[in-house]
Amino acid sequence: MQLQDFGCSGAKERTNERQVVFNPLTMKKLVAIATVVLGGLIWAALALADHPIELGQTSQPPAVSCPSNCQAVGQVTGFEIQQGTTKNPMTRKRRGKVVAFSVTLGKPKTSDINFFNKLFGSPPQAQLVVLKPGTKKRYRVTGISPPYDLTKYFGSTPTFALPRPLTVKPGYVVGLTVPTWAPAFAVNLGNDEAWRSSRDPAHCDDVQQKAAQVTRGQLASYGCVYRTARLMYTVTFIPDPRVTNPQTPSKKKTGSG
Repeated sequence: MQLQDFGCSGAKERTNERQVVFNPLTMKKLVAIATVVLGGLIWAALALADHPIELGQTSQPPAVSCPSNCQAVGQVTGFEIQQGTTKNPMTRKRRGKVVAFSVTLGKPKTSDINFFNKLFGSPPQAQLVVLKPGTKKRYRVTGISPPYDLTKYFGSTPTFALPRPLTVKPGYVVGLTVPTWAPAFAVNLGNDEAWRSSRDPAHCDDVQQKAAQVTRGQLASYGCVYRTARLMYTVTFIPDPRVTNPQTPSKKKTGSG
């Protein structure tokens, strides 16, 4: 056990009942045409649709550290600032709502659980926060979810639906708060993985300080940046619908009666 900083479904083929026979050359041409057309339609739909987005999701997420080399996040708030070539995955340029979040949890051994409970308190918990950026790398909490007990979900990736959606304005960040501790941490990654924490910038290496933002309106400095590790959470974000048919307010006519 170690102390550390925060430290697709497949498509189904559909066929109709009638059987049509093509020669191999014709079939290859039809398949090529269909692939190009279908791909174009899918990308066009994704570009225009106001569909939910899973922030922080990557095609090949790293493995969490527990049970081997078990490391945990403790008493801190943090958010991802780089995942490979993706910068600021938890920041949105468009207004919307956060409706759920998922946390990938390792499966610590009993001795690890006892150690972290004694050090950080129990039970292990996590909650979501929306942060408004300010000056000098300071962020203020504008929205916060209830804390969720993680004990029953070790070794899995639970998804928690929020009782009330959290509003995210353009430029705001969605972070993860751990009031106690959580085995939701991947380590020994590349230098292109980074996250930012609410710890005192003068003591970034002090992972035992109580730095979790747990109150709406709370302000904290996020001057501590850590590389080669990832906070293992994703966020379900629903952007506000785009206005496609703006209405011009009708002007009231004035005159003498």
